[in-house]
Amino acid sequence: MTPHILIVMGVSGCGKTTVGRELAARLGWPFQEGDDFHPPANVARMRDGIPLSDADRAPWLTAITRWASTEVSAARSAVVTCSALKRSYRDQLRTAGPGVTFVYLQVPRDELERRVSHRHHEFMPASLLVSQLATLEEPAGDEPHVLIVDAAGPIETTVETALQAIRRAGIGGPVSGP
Repeated sequence: MTPHILIVMGVSGCGKTTVGRELAARLGWPFQEGDDFHPPANVARMRDGIPLSDADRAPWLTAITRWASTEVSAARSAVVTCSALKRSYRDQLRTAGPGVTFVYLQVPRDELERRVSHRHHEFMPASLLVSQLATLEEPAGDEPHVLIVDAAGPIETTVETALQAIRRAGIGGPVSGP
C-alpha cells in the first residue's frame, strides 16, 4: 500500500495545526508541525514581523520534503502542516513521493483577519497575514493531488469535510472518531 503524506496547507489563521492534529488523530497517523522545520533565522524574521522571501523559505521547504521522503521510504503515512503558498513550493513538496496530497484550507480574507487578530502565535504576528495573502497562489484545477476544503466554519465541520474529501480520494483506512 502506498504511504500517504497529507500536507495541510493555507495561510496563517486558516487552522492548519488544529485541523492537521485532528486529521492525524482520526486517521491514526503521526502528526508533524511544519513550523518546527523553520531555521532559527526564519523564526527571528517572522517574530520581528518581516515576511519571508523565497530564499528564506527554501531550507524550510527542503527540510519538510526530506522529512516526508523519509516517512514515505519507511512506508509510513503521516500528516504535516505547511503553508505551501506557491505552486513551486507544492511542486517541490510533491517530490517526496507519489502519495503526497495537499489539503488546502480555504478561508475568506475577512474571517482570516478576524481569527489572527484574536490569537497569539509564538512567532507569526497577525501583520504577516497580508504578505502571506499576497504570496498565495491558490491551487489551480490542473494541480495534482489537492483537496480544497472550505474552512470558514467551525473546526469540527472543517475536519469532517476534510475527512470526507480524503475518503473520496481513496486515502486512509478506517477512520475513528465521531
